[in-house]
Amino acid sequence: MKRPHIVLDTNVLISALLFGGPPREILERIAAGAVDCSLSLPILDELRDVLQRPKFGFSSQQAMAVVEELSTLCAIVNPSERISVVRPDPDDDRVLECALEARAGTIVSGDAHLLELGEYRGIHIVNPSEFLQSAGKKVPPGKRRRKHK
Repeated sequence: MKRPHIVLDTNVLISALLFGGPPREILERIAAGAVDCSLSLPILDELRDVLQRPKFGFSSQQAMAVVEELSTLCAIVNPSERISVVRPDPDDDRVLECALEARAGTIVSGDAHLLELGEYRGIHIVNPSEFLQSAGKKVPPGKRRRKHK
């Protein structure tokens, strides 16, 4: 059976790292090798910046360590196409660009603008709980998998 190939939005990454729940379960599935994930430098840059906000309290070194760890778990793509689809929040277009470049089947997001789209060029856009429902039963914790750049 083919593994799901997803792109995670920054808000899902933040939730996975700090709050747990379905976003953390998705990250655990990625680490276990049950789900393939792609990210892009713009997504990782945004994550690093958000983690350093006072309310999250990460130092620049801690935020960079998180980005480096995610870079070992997820394929890093360099989107070749620039799009302008999410007019209220153009930063959301970076997630779509990543998914297009990676040829991912699904974007997992908590962002209202992306979720309103529901689908873009054949890429499904769902929240973390919806993704877990569609992906089936839990994957038991296993060895961590690392992707090489």
